[in-house]
Amino acid sequence: MMADKVVKDRISEIFEDEAKITRALSKAINEALLQHKKAGNPVVSWENGKIVLIQPEDIPVKDEDR
Repeated sequence: MMADKVVKDRISEIFEDEAKITRALSKAINEALLQHKKAGNPVVSWENGKIVLIQPEDIPVKDEDR
């Protein structure tokens, strides 16, 4: 179908824009971290080959007061 080709072309176009993908992923990560922080839940991270818990008060987020 023609609609399938249009969708595939649009997806291909979006994936060619690395900056746009990076911005979208950064925004999604920040939103997830913000939700954890607001809920008072720690997040798990990987640092120096080890699993660490980041407590809610130490979770780095942008624009907390949105």
